[in-house]
Amino acid sequence: MTDTPQNPHQNVSFASNGGTAHGYLATPESGTGPGLVVIQEWWGLTEHIKDVTDRFAAEGFVALAPDLYGGRTTHDSDEAGQLMQDLPVTKAATDLAGAVDFLLSHDAVTSSTVGAAGFCMGGGFVLVLAAQQGDRIGAAVPFYGVGGYDQVDLAGITAPVLGHFGTEDGFAPPEQVDALEAELQAKAKGSVEIVRYPGAGHAFFNDEDHMGTYDADLAKQAWARTLEFLRANLA
Repeated sequence: MTDTPQNPHQNVSFASNGGTAHGYLATPESGTGPGLVVIQEWWGLTEHIKDVTDRFAAEGFVALAPDLYGGRTTHDSDEAGQLMQDLPVTKAATDLAGAVDFLLSHDAVTSSTVGAAGFCMGGGFVLVLAAQQGDRIGAAVPFYGVGGYDQVDLAGITAPVLGHFGTEDGFAPPEQVDALEAELQAKAKGSVEIVRYPGAGHAFFNDEDHMGTYDADLAKQAWARTLEFLRANLA
C-alpha cells in the first residue's frame, strides 16, 4: 500500500508514442485501486468528464481521463463535431495506449489490467482501445458510443463489454446498435451485454444536459451497472 497522495486530483502528463500526452488523474482516498481510463465526449475534457472521473475515484478506482483535444473544449455542437472530425482515430488510439501504459505502471494501480469507460465519441474509442490493447483491457464500457470502432477489427477485443444505449438516440440509432451488438457477439472474445434504455436520447448520462436529454433515473441505473461490472472484472 502507498500513502494517500497529497493531491488526489491532478493534471498529469504521460509518454505517448515518443511524445507527451496530458490528462486528468483522480485517485481514491485509500490511495490505491484498479486502473480505469475515462474517455471524453466530443465536447473535450470538460468539467463534466472531470467530475465523472472524480466519481469513479470516489468509488475506489484510479481514474485517468486523457485530454484528446490538447486543452480545447466547447459546448457548441458544430465546433464539437469539427473537433471530433479533426481528431484522427490513430492519434486518439496512441494517446489512449499511453494512458494504459501510465496506469499499469502507476504505483497506485492494483489491477493487472485496466478498464475503459467512455461517452459518445469516447464510447466509440473504448472499443478502439479494447480492440488494439487486447488483454491489457479488463473491462470495456461504451456509453452511447459512436464512431471510430468501424476502423478497427473488433476481433481484437478480449475484455467483456457492457454497452449503454438509448432507444431514441439519433446519433446511435437502434439499427446501428443492433449491428454493433451482432458484430461484437460474432468477433469479441469476452462476454457482450448491450443495455437499451427505453425512451433515452443521446447523452442521457450527461448531467450538464447540453442536448436536453439527461435522464437522472436512467443515469443512476447505468452508473450502478457500470460499477458492478467494473468491480467484477478488474482485479
